[in-house]
Amino acid sequence: MRDTRESRLLLILLVSIAFALITVDMRSGEDSPLDGAREAAAEVFGPIEEGVASGVDPVANAIAAVRESGDRHDRISRLEEENAELRMELGSESFRDSRMDQVEELLGTAGAGQYGIVGAQVIAIGASQGFSWTVTIDVGSEDGVSEDMTVLNGDGLVGRVTTVGPGTATVLLANDPSFTVGTRLEGTEEIGFANGRGDNTLDVELLNHQAEVKVGDRMVTYGSQNNEPFVPGVPVGEVVSVDRSAGDLTRTVEVRPYAAFTQLDIVGVVIQPPNDNPRDMVLPPIPEDRDPSPQPSAEPQARRNAGAGQDAADTDTDTDADADDPATRN
Repeated sequence: MRDTRESRLLLILLVSIAFALITVDMRSGEDSPLDGAREAAAEVFGPIEEGVASGVDPVANAIAAVRESGDRHDRISRLEEENAELRMELGSESFRDSRMDQVEELLGTAGAGQYGIVGAQVIAIGASQGFSWTVTIDVGSEDGVSEDMTVLNGDGLVGRVTTVGPGTATVLLANDPSFTVGTRLEGTEEIGFANGRGDNTLDVELLNHQAEVKVGDRMVTYGSQNNEPFVPGVPVGEVVSVDRSAGDLTRTVEVRPYAAFTQLDIVGVVIQPPNDNPRDMVLPPIPEDRDPSPQPSAEPQARRNAGAGQDAADTDTDTDADADDPATRN
């Protein structure tokens, strides 16, 4: 519409009419003559408002969905954290159960031998001070530990203390090549010396080269003067093979130790030796399914073959001698 005198007069007239209607409506209260006009306007504009609302609702719903997705994400994150905590608790519970079993076994071994011990945890494994097989434990001089003390666990001999600090100590393991401990065979009392080999076996030299020994025989520590570095009666291991070499002043057997040196966790340092030698009392019970009959030793095959060849040669010699004997020919 162009800005003319007539348009300005029309605008002033419409504004005046609007003010007049508003004044009449306010003064009339509930019985306003404009109610009919309102109802007519509602009938006309109601469908339009509904259409507009229906067009706006998807947008509002989308906004609400976005907000709810954030809440769902937070709930999922909380659930994942709770699941992780539960898994950690289950793992920790299993770990605690394992350690409790180790402690019970250690106390059982110490009680059977009447060893006064201080419990310790292995906190480091590795080379130390030039030794190949050592561990560090979390007890030291402040706990009564000193050098050349026996270290054991629930299975048997672990090693001996080599160096001591205020709160930690270094233990030389029994499988170290520089390790040596006196041993005694169960039952026969045969004495020998076990030496580490750097793996999970020990070589034991028996002082009696004619000692009766077989696979499955068991050994304990012989003990040392003043019980240092080794107290008597600590389980060492079982014989797995016997060297039947003749003519040597000693006899060598291979022993599988009871302690697993790559799985050490809870150990005990013997700070008080037993009053009496426990002998074989600390050895574990013999399994019921073990065959009590003597087992053949693991004699090297080459030596057995050589012996068989010598027996055959002796037989041939005897046969030839009999053939040359006139009395035999007759």
